[in-house]
Amino acid sequence: MTFFRQSIIHRREIKLTAVFLCALFTQACRKPNDAEATTLVTVQAERPEIGEISEHIMADAVLSPLAQAAISPKITAPVRAFYVQRGSRVKKGQLLAVLENRDLAAQALDNQGQYVAAQASFDMQTKVQVLEDYRKAELDVAQAKAQLDLQHQIVTARQKLLAEGAIAGRDYDTAVAALVQTQAAYDVAQNHLDSLKVVSRAATLRQAQGQLTSAKGKYVASETQVSYSEIRSPITGVVTDRPLFAGETANSGSSLITVMDTSALLAKVHLSQTVAQRLSVGDDASILVPGVDEAVPAKISLVSPALDPGSTTVEVWLHIDNNAGRYKAGTPVRASIKGRAVTDAIKVPLSAVLTLQDGSKFVMVVGADGTAHKKDVQLGINDGQDAQITQGLSGAETVITTGAYGLDDGTKVKVGKAEDDNDKAGGETK
Repeated sequence: MTFFRQSIIHRREIKLTAVFLCALFTQACRKPNDAEATTLVTVQAERPEIGEISEHIMADAVLSPLAQAAISPKITAPVRAFYVQRGSRVKKGQLLAVLENRDLAAQALDNQGQYVAAQASFDMQTKVQVLEDYRKAELDVAQAKAQLDLQHQIVTARQKLLAEGAIAGRDYDTAVAALVQTQAAYDVAQNHLDSLKVVSRAATLRQAQGQLTSAKGKYVASETQVSYSEIRSPITGVVTDRPLFAGETANSGSSLITVMDTSALLAKVHLSQTVAQRLSVGDDASILVPGVDEAVPAKISLVSPALDPGSTTVEVWLHIDNNAGRYKAGTPVRASIKGRAVTDAIKVPLSAVLTLQDGSKFVMVVGADGTAHKKDVQLGINDGQDAQITQGLSGAETVITTGAYGLDDGTKVKVGKAEDDNDKAGGETK
């Protein structure tokens, strides 16, 4: 009996233990569901704004100088002296450096002497020799003319004497022969004078002029070689690079000094053709420069008239003032160009717009039952902060602006600040 009674008691204890464990298991299974049903996700939300929105076209760029000159010498020679350092401000035409040029100066001096001698020879040939030859030819013609006139008179006189029988016919024939010779001498003298007037004088002048021009060319060439040894700035700006020191050899074609005009800078951006067609020279823009708190105002100074053949984009230049020298060439920046404007647009913050893998856009809105619902939308323009909703919203919805990422459709939400959940969690911990 005792053994039977102990067995019954043991079986009752096992049943009670099983019932207790089952109750604990049931309670444990219910607890997460109850907690899940009562959990709320705190989000920030607001109604879309209705108003004007202006398009802001964003693009990356690098600041470039307004003008730049990488000055390289045309001759290879050691640097005799530098007159500027990196960072020096220079003016157009200012002497920056001088290369060794004593051999070139000596050659220029020699050519100058030859040029002076050629000038003297030219003056002698054109003002003295040609003039003397011309005058001598004129005298020869005058003398031959006088002889010819005299011989005509002799022939006329002898012809009369012959007719009167005072002289023999042989004397008359001698006078006629002398007239013919005198006439030939006169013709030769006249032809020589005519040649000097037309041909010889011009040829002599051309020859003298050619010799003078050749000497002048050699002199100018040598002077040019000397000028190549003087390195001058072609623009007004700042010296940004000077890789050599005095005494080192500057090679022809290699950069010796770089000068940039940074009084204004250019941000060159590449935009699609459809976007660039809506822009004009003079349109407003702004530049976000690293290290500068506020956006720098800029204006469009150029819209390229042709597409870039490599990228099929349009290059647009943004001009910013830099007289104070605050901004540096070569700085990567973010450009924002003000484009077209739309009135009475439905606007939501860009942070509220989410993107699916296929590129479609959607927002999460808070329903009347306090749950989040997905709304597919289509976007218009944006100003860098807000985006225009062209389809999908009427403007009466409450759009989640913060906390929508990763939120499932139908999730219970509470509109508030993100700190509310942290405060609540901290209070329960205490």
